[in-house]
Amino acid sequence: MNVALWIVTGLLAVGYLAGGLAMVLMSKDRFRNLSNGQHYADDFSAGMITTIGVLKLVAVAGLLLPPLLGVAPQLVPLAALGLVLLMTGAATVRIVRHEWPHFLGDLVFFALAAFVAWGRFFVAPLS
Repeated sequence: MNVALWIVTGLLAVGYLAGGLAMVLMSKDRFRNLSNGQHYADDFSAGMITTIGVLKLVAVAGLLLPPLLGVAPQLVPLAALGLVLLMTGAATVRIVRHEWPHFLGDLVFFALAAFVAWGRFFVAPLS
């Protein structure tokens, strides 16, 4: 189970690192035109998009740094819970905008983050 949790954590880290960096480093217009899935950016200010990007980067740090540094491993499931909350908001936006294919993608990320939170809280906590 520990190996599966690490694999999923790595996948989450890569995905959210890429998304977070794009949100922080690109202008709103450039981010919106990045792919077909970013039209939700029309509903948010540039500052809000940057804030969401920073939250993603903080979550990546919370997933990876505690176990790598051996400090405060209880932050890993809390970071995963933060991603669950973030994806709840993302899924809500997709529902409101009727972006069903992207909604399913958000549900996948939601489920992966929930799996890591559950696994690190109850099954294979880091020590």
